Amino acid sequence: MSNNRFPDTVIYAVTMALAVVLLTGCQTGGSTASSREGYFTWVDDKGRVQHSRIIRESEPDSEDRIPEQDRNDPSVSADHPEFNLENYPDGNELERRGYVRPGEPQPYFTWQDAEGNIRTSYYQPDTRSEVEKGRIKPPVKLTPASIYQRSDSPTPVAEREGGDPDAFAILGIESVGDGFLERWSEHCCEVFGRGDVEDWHSDREFGLILDDGSPVHEFMTGRSLYGLIRVPAGGEKRDFIMRLRSFADDGIFVPSVAFLDTTMKPVRIVTDLVAAYVPETWHRRGYLESFIPVFPGHGERWIVIFTRDKDLREQTVIEDERGPRAIQHRLQGELGLAEVRER
Repeated sequence: MSNNRFPDTVIYAVTMALAVVLLTGCQTGGSTASSREGYFTWVDDKGRVQHSRIIRESEPDSEDRIPEQDRNDPSVSADHPEFNLENYPDGNELERRGYVRPGEPQPYFTWQDAEGNIRTSYYQPDTRSEVEKGRIKPPVKLTPASIYQRSDSPTPVAEREGGDPDAFAILGIESVGDGFLERWSEHCCEVFGRGDVEDWHSDREFGLILDDGSPVHEFMTGRSLYGLIRVPAGGEKRDFIMRLRSFADDGIFVPSVAFLDTTMKPVRIVTDLVAAYVPETWHRRGYLESFIPVFPGHGERWIVIFTRDKDLREQTVIEDERGPRAIQHRLQGELGLAEVRER
């Protein structure tokens, strides 16, 4: 009687062989793979069956592959049938063209006229920047000037949207020492009366008129009308940038600015402002415009606006449609002050 059962040793050998095959096909990360005729099939982490060709080291490079040593060669990229400058042009250059590639038709839109006819109109894309379109305000550039500050005061930092750049570094100048400030302080400003005071307004531009009714003081830099503005304390007010406009009206007032502490002692003086002149229009007078940082957080509580004898002896020359024109400097004037909002 024959026995059809396999010996136990044979069954054990077959079992071990199957185990070796299964272990050979295992891949870490939940994927399994088997190799056959130069390809291997594997299952990704989403359960999809994938096929990938096996590239052996002894196999020559195929025509559809870039050799490893040539991947960084510019000539290979330039001559590549797909990855070249025609298919992938320079992004900045393409933006300047309104994202219209060479040889491609201009973009167009269709519309219906009054008679019901469908018409097509081509247009040139608007490639201006968001600043040029007026959607984003350009960053404020502080006005270059001569600055004198008290030596025992740390160099203040202008708190601005998007960062805290050093105000004097932005101005492109360095502190010129405290000798001038000390001499100027001997003539100002503890004797100032606080009756004619304008409070600072953060929510709007406000005016300051210097005329026959304004207070007068004999500064070290000369006799001048002046305006006194009170700024909230540093705990109530963060540092900011002031826009100062002086309007032309049969002459113009050229301002200098002094910043005082709570005891009315000068801590900083800004003079020789290289202000920009904005021409007049049909609804507005021309004006000199300056942007100056103010530091309530560093003890500046009062703003004094005045002019100097040196400024009164000079004039501002502008050029408009009528050609070069000189504007005389005056002791009186009308000014506008506002807090710059960069957002």
